[in-house]
Amino acid sequence: MTRTLRQRLGDEAEEQALKLLQAHGLALVRRNYRCRFGELDLVMRERGTVVIVEVRRRSRADFGSSLESVGRHKQQRLLRAARHLLARTPELARLACRFDVVGFDARGEPQWLQDAFRADAW
Repeated sequence: MTRTLRQRLGDEAEEQALKLLQAHGLALVRRNYRCRFGELDLVMRERGTVVIVEVRRRSRADFGSSLESVGRHKQQRLLRAARHLLARTPELARLACRFDVVGFDARGEPQWLQDAFRADAW
């Protein structure tokens, strides 16, 4: 199946985000975890913490930055997908968990927002 330009640009952004995170010492656990609740772009590990990473790319800033695009609805989808993953992966469920966002602006410059939002109740 041929991927659209938008999908290819998203793939490229994920690859760049992965390299950025690995350069800062995070290790890849899982990529593109899909379940009925949604998708987790990157699941990383930083020492004793599971880091769920949402990767966003914006070609224009008309509607806000890529980091701002992770609103409440998207956060809820990420939380449900993370719960699904952790319920099926006991070795990860024992660790602390945080949610990061790596966003790319129109020029392709990355911005990494650590601990972007918190789960109200795990």
